[in-house]
Amino acid sequence: MKIMISGGGTGGHIYPALALIETLQKRHPDLQVQYIGTENGLEADLVPRAGVPFKSIQIAGLKRSLSLENLKTAYWFLKAVRALKKDMAALKPDVVIGTGGFVSGPVVYTAQQLGIRTILHEQNSIPGLTNKFLSKKADRVALSFKGSDVHFPGANVRLIGNPRGSQVLQTEVDEASIREQYRLDDRPIVLVYGGSRGAEAINRAVVEAIPALSELPINVLYVTGKVHFDAVSKQAPPSDNVHIHPYVYDMPSLLACTSLVISRAGASTISELTALGLPSILVPSPYVTADHQTKNASALVENGAALLIKEEALTGVLLVEKIRQALEQREEMANASRALGFPNASDALADLVEEVIQ
Repeated sequence: MKIMISGGGTGGHIYPALALIETLQKRHPDLQVQYIGTENGLEADLVPRAGVPFKSIQIAGLKRSLSLENLKTAYWFLKAVRALKKDMAALKPDVVIGTGGFVSGPVVYTAQQLGIRTILHEQNSIPGLTNKFLSKKADRVALSFKGSDVHFPGANVRLIGNPRGSQVLQTEVDEASIREQYRLDDRPIVLVYGGSRGAEAINRAVVEAIPALSELPINVLYVTGKVHFDAVSKQAPPSDNVHIHPYVYDMPSLLACTSLVISRAGASTISELTALGLPSILVPSPYVTADHQTKNASALVENGAALLIKEEALTGVLLVEKIRQALEQREEMANASRALGFPNASDALADLVEEVIQ
């Protein structure tokens, strides 16, 4: 089997692709993979780190308003299509898979122009422009949230969940080693992170909350994002139980040892939380297309699996209050979270790949 796969920009688009590749490699030891991303995106780090062949193209997203930058983007798109036609002629992929982000646009589009079968995976409850456009000619569109099919009229859609959740669920963990690695004692672990790039609003609230968090019987593992780490480290008051890190590569292992998560409401995060049955406090990013993170979070909040804080209301005081509430309701929230998971999503997407190829 030969596949070309593309997704980039944030971990939410990359991790599902890597989870699918891992599942297909187990099923097909002779699998040939080519991952297409951008050289400046997070995929340029994560994909080679996973041992997957990686090639970059130059591309940017379209501006929603009139802008000269869109002319440059159109030029890059056409240039990428020309290069991708040569790559696809060399690889001869059985299927091309897009997991989102603007980089997947020219990749899937080129495959469709060449008559190669294509599959899209949409992680969010509300799709972006790229997947809505590409879905018109895609052979299958795999969805992560119930009700998302309304955004893909006429497409061959399947509700399968997010493969990232399956990958996290299958991770074997030595909790003692994880606690030693991050210098955590035997108290419950509260993990705070703002997505793969971090979030300034969450960072500000946590720094403000550290004195109060220091008095709670918990370990706080606080992931700032690489670009924010130095500034946060200078601002944060010292604390014995608040541990600050710039980034975590092995998030599945850490999540498996965690009692409560405070985070954005990106698609991969939601899939990880529900797969492991983790209670959470969600702070949706207001800067994403169609406010889709709030929609992502609503499925958990409405079912009692998560608490919600709007970014404009987020303060250190409110954060500590919600942490206390979540710890008191932890068992009920965990059960509600687990009930919303798709534990077999990675296998389901691999099934779709095999179905399309046959």
